[in-house]
Amino acid sequence: MTETVVMMTDLDRLTERVEKAASLIQQLRDERAQFEQERNDLVGKLTELERKLQGNDAAALVHELTLLRKEQRESQTERRDVASKIEALVKKLERLEG
Repeated sequence: MTETVVMMTDLDRLTERVEKAASLIQQLRDERAQFEQERNDLVGKLTELERKLQGNDAAALVHELTLLRKEQRESQTERRDVASKIEALVKKLERLEG
């Protein structure tokens, strides 16, 4: 009889281990499906970006961006200079009127 009880306990433990393993396998399958979906989404985004950049040399785009930033800085400097000159002229006009 004790042998039957031991066998039932062993079977219960084995059942529990099999259920845990099955649960873990299902969890891993779900995670794999999620990762596959994320990978597919990223592949799609990469393909879209490659399509947008097709025919554009990355080095040329970086160079053009650098030139545009330089032009922007020069324009801002020029605007500040013009603003300073206008302020100086306004002060002179105020002194002349005053």
